Amino acid sequence: MKEKLKSLYGYFSKGEKVLWFISVLLILASFLIFDRENYLALAAPLIGVTSLIFNAKGNPAGPFLMVVFSLLYGIISYSFAYYGEMITYLGMTAPMSVFAMVSWLKNPYSRDKAEVRVARMKNSEMVFMLILTVFVTVVFYYILSTFNTANLLPSTISVSTSFLAACLTYKRSACFALAYAANDIILVILWTLAAFSDISYLSVITCFAVFFVNDMYTFINWTKIQKRQNIKNVKQ
Repeated sequence: MKEKLKSLYGYFSKGEKVLWFISVLLILASFLIFDRENYLALAAPLIGVTSLIFNAKGNPAGPFLMVVFSLLYGIISYSFAYYGEMITYLGMTAPMSVFAMVSWLKNPYSRDKAEVRVARMKNSEMVFMLILTVFVTVVFYYILSTFNTANLLPSTISVSTSFLAACLTYKRSACFALAYAANDIILVILWTLAAFSDISYLSVITCFAVFFVNDMYTFINWTKIQKRQNIKNVKQ
């Protein structure tokens, strides 16, 4: 057990360990200051930020942990009548994370199962994905309005960015992290509006602010991974 923990500790760079540690501290501090009661609002972001640090390494453990986060976050969203968030994470992000995990496991870089082979999407694939995202956005707008979803417009935009991010994750594109970063911004706005009614939701705002920083790091690291893989492929 000790050897596995040492191996895991050595797996991450010093900067990644600092990023994860600071993220956890901010989440814990926010929970202790603004909540102290809803332990789901603590467990979800802790699992979420851990999934993101694995995502940054291109490790399939990232999508797996995102499934767990999605289940917990869906429950939190239901508590504030954010049905768009609930439906998105339980009905889309969670299953898409399962597909992404399978895709990453099936496409390892070389024989290293701990790192996915980063893919570059074709222009035709990107256009099709954007068209599909617009279609999903329109459909969900009417679905969410039917359920009298709180803060309908940002909730709908959140569906759009979440759908795009999930698809890009499945396709193993580095741009998935940018889509999630855009989603983080929308969610900060969404939960800020919720915090006007219940201050305990400030802990959720902190969660997605932290996620934004981690997702931006993920994009930067994936571009480095992609360049490294391309250079090695050329040499081979």
